[in-house]
Amino acid sequence: MSTGARFSAGKIFPYVLLVVLLLWTLVPIAWMLLSSFKSLTDVLSPTPLLTFKPTLANYIGLVSGGNNVLTYFRSSILAAGISTIIATTLGCFAGYGLARSNFRGKRHLAFWIISTRMAPIAAVILPLFIGFTFLHLINTVWGLIVAYLSFNLPFAIWIMNAFFADLPPGIEEAARVDGASNFQTFWRIALPMTAPGIVTTAILCLVFSWNDYAFAVTFAGPGSQTLPVAASQLITQTGVDWGQLTAIGTVVALPMVIVGLAVRRYLVRGLTLGAVTGE
Repeated sequence: MSTGARFSAGKIFPYVLLVVLLLWTLVPIAWMLLSSFKSLTDVLSPTPLLTFKPTLANYIGLVSGGNNVLTYFRSSILAAGISTIIATTLGCFAGYGLARSNFRGKRHLAFWIISTRMAPIAAVILPLFIGFTFLHLINTVWGLIVAYLSFNLPFAIWIMNAFFADLPPGIEEAARVDGASNFQTFWRIALPMTAPGIVTTAILCLVFSWNDYAFAVTFAGPGSQTLPVAASQLITQTGVDWGQLTAIGTVVALPMVIVGLAVRRYLVRGLTLGAVTGE
């Protein structure tokens, strides 16, 4: 094999790999979207159907009768949204304080914070359930918010600590020389400079809360269950309603896709901020 042929193969291989990965990722999502507009007969067809008569029956079934998905959607929005806002806000304050303070055992404290996020969900469900029962948080949206915060807040503090630690301290020192207080320095200097990091933290916290099933099925009740729980209820002993299952799968995935596309510029910058500032 000539050198030119090997060079061409080396240039083509990354593109081939990229196409394979895109197909691996996008084809199941596209098939789920198409199946959500199929009738039950078309969904269960032994041969895959790419041409069919579209119908909204699956989506209508989700919002009618006893399967009103709007209630689950509202609970998901409240639980995921509020927990993300609280976790990101507190994560910014705590992360900045941790990054700019100097005390003995600082690194041990930072590791202890993230170690609480490393615990498997199964290990914390029982202690949380006992505490929520005592505080009357079972079967409430606020119980889900607190449960999500138990995982999102340590993660937000850890990530924001890394972003603030990458900021050049000279800029903040110059602001203090000009008369800015510590809070003004944080609010007007540090926060705007870490905007991509804040967006990244918020998106990752939102995705965890939105997709959670274990906490929702354990702590939520009939009036506070979320969309992943609603999807699981379509799988029964008598069968699986594949049409509505693909429809609710689309409802679960679509908001996160839209949010990710809307903030993709900040998300990419946030994920690479440490590498850029470290150069």
